[in-house]
Amino acid sequence: MKKFLIVGLGNIGDKYAKTRHNIGFKILDALAEKEELKFETRKLGDLTTYKFKGRTFILLKPSTYMNLSGKAVVYWMTKEKIPLENLLIITDDLNLPFGNIRLKTKGSDGGHNGLKDIQDKLQTTKYNRFRFGISDEFSKGRQVDYVLGDWSEEESKKLPERLEKSIELIKSFGTAGINNTMNTFNGK
Repeated sequence: MKKFLIVGLGNIGDKYAKTRHNIGFKILDALAEKEELKFETRKLGDLTTYKFKGRTFILLKPSTYMNLSGKAVVYWMTKEKIPLENLLIITDDLNLPFGNIRLKTKGSDGGHNGLKDIQDKLQTTKYNRFRFGISDEFSKGRQVDYVLGDWSEEESKKLPERLEKSIELIKSFGTAGINNTMNTFNGK
């Protein structure tokens, strides 16, 4: 049976629950709710397992805070014997318009501290990442407030459809492969 580690990046605690920076957690929560899965608090994060079409998806929400996500990623990859090509990191991206999806097999951290730590711990920039656009609609010097801010009313209305698309992407990643999934979802 093929196993995949799907890691949604975010920060733990109610203070961050509805923020743009926590889209990784939000996407995994939406999948878990749709499939009636329950997360359990385990070492370095909350985990649940989703079985679909002969695949096992281990969904991980690291409890290490965003900037230290690499430790949880490496721990669970090792423990579950997940090959690097079956890892998918879900993160927010300021450089994409709200709700836009970009799946990549490698790249820079783009200034994202969670990705920076993952790259450092994995010792490579060649890992799959699913970037969810949160746009850059903030004034100069207000980036932190924006990223750690709640979704706007308009974004909140559009979010359910974007979450559904994100769930489809995760399933496709495990069943159709990274290249087919990129062709199907990038820019959508």
